[in-house]
Amino acid sequence: MDRLSEINRRRTFGIVSHPDAGKTTLTEKLLLFGGAIQIAGAVKSNKIKKHATSDFMEIEKQRGISVATSVMAFEYRDKQINILDTPGHKDFAEDTYRTLTAVDSVIVVIDVAKGVEEQTEKLVSVCRMRKTPIIVFINKLDREGKDAVDLLDEVEEKLGLRVMPLSWPIGMGQLFQGVYNIYDQKLVIFSPHGKQNEEDIIEIADLSDDTLDKKVGKKAADLLREEIEIVTSVYPSFDRSAYLNGDLSPVFFGSAVNNFGVKELLDCFVDIAPPPRDRETEERIVEPEEEKFSGFVFKIHANMDPKHRDRIAFLRICSGTFQRNTNYLHVRQARQMKFSNPTAFMAAKKEVIDEAFPGDIVGLYDSGNFKIGDALTEGEVLHFKGIPSFSPEQFRYVNNTDPMKTKQLNKGLDQLMDEGVAQMFTKIDNNRKIVGTVGALQFDVIQYRLQNEYGASCDYEPVNLHKACWVHCKDEKKLNEFISRRRRDLAEDTDGKLVYLAESAWALKTVQDNHPDVEFKFTSEV
Repeated sequence: MDRLSEINRRRTFGIVSHPDAGKTTLTEKLLLFGGAIQIAGAVKSNKIKKHATSDFMEIEKQRGISVATSVMAFEYRDKQINILDTPGHKDFAEDTYRTLTAVDSVIVVIDVAKGVEEQTEKLVSVCRMRKTPIIVFINKLDREGKDAVDLLDEVEEKLGLRVMPLSWPIGMGQLFQGVYNIYDQKLVIFSPHGKQNEEDIIEIADLSDDTLDKKVGKKAADLLREEIEIVTSVYPSFDRSAYLNGDLSPVFFGSAVNNFGVKELLDCFVDIAPPPRDRETEERIVEPEEEKFSGFVFKIHANMDPKHRDRIAFLRICSGTFQRNTNYLHVRQARQMKFSNPTAFMAAKKEVIDEAFPGDIVGLYDSGNFKIGDALTEGEVLHFKGIPSFSPEQFRYVNNTDPMKTKQLNKGLDQLMDEGVAQMFTKIDNNRKIVGTVGALQFDVIQYRLQNEYGASCDYEPVNLHKACWVHCKDEKKLNEFISRRRRDLAEDTDGKLVYLAESAWALKTVQDNHPDVEFKFTSEV
């Protein structure tokens, strides 16, 4: 198969939602349909030994939540599907925001009972800003929930999406009988526990067909006909180009835990989802069809396999063909590097590959050379845009509770900071280390991973801080004056950049007023 055909058969997408909407369960069922796994795992249950494939970290299995993005690839209908399952919890949003830079489209999962929730709104706003194509999957139809029309109104109002239902539910909760697949004009009868048979899928192009009455009963059939008539008159007909531009979002209904509605979603996704898209750099637009290789690191994960203490950089390939044992330019370090064992992913499982194409996510074993946002190319200097690093909102002093393990603690902190799970600041006046995170749960994750992956232990001490701001000033004299006056509130981040630690919003405003030539940045692109 030639290179352009390989590019066009790639489908790289992220699954996002508020916690507990069923995102990781949906990922499992997609993998099941793709033949990538034989048994779908449970996201949370102490009684079930098999855990979700995408929740491979020990802390994820214990807490029943995703705390890191995981990458899974499989083949389906001659397409190469790359799924990125992201954390839903707001405390891990930074990982999710970065992951959204590496995907070409997104599936948003919504709980039928809870509707659109806060974290979903934030994530969708990022997708809309980037014009990322979105498919909506309304989950848990086997439970009582909101009316389908009300939910669509809520999606349009809260998420700002123009929707087009491509399937429609027949009943809900105890009365849930299945869905009518508008896209394929097929009736799909619901079977609990995912026991779907071929006879449960009936082709019905004309809803006046009395087969519908026989299968779901006259009352449900009449209601479906009435609702489909409303749907087709109120909502726009499906237009793939509008979907690809991010202007129209198809909606599917189903129950991921029961394996229902997932195959319809996957079949439609394979038909309509975009192949690899262009990527923006500071220098120019990079197109996937270009012959020369380029890619960027959007995630780093230490100790994916605790037995081997490996550290892996996740590289999104943007153009050309990535080949094993070939020299590539590490743009930030301005040096050549080659990789003898690049890997493809199935969550924690990895296999060495010889080549990869735009849209693919490749794992590169890393001894500390990579940072998030780094570019690899065949020689051209490119800086990929849009990979965010956030100003933390929660802060703690880190104290070493075992002086014999100081080396392990420092190594663990350095590696975890490189992953982007948190940011570390070293105070200029006393060298004390402060860890800053977007959410409080990150502190538990850091403590747990330091103990279990590095054999180091630490505890935290509260520190009263409002914001961390990166400091920039073109006038060296004014900068030095600022440093001498504010030394007590200054620190350096892991890259040695100067950071002002504001104790309150009032203190920050006072400093900004007193030092008008100094620029304070809250968010930086790495």
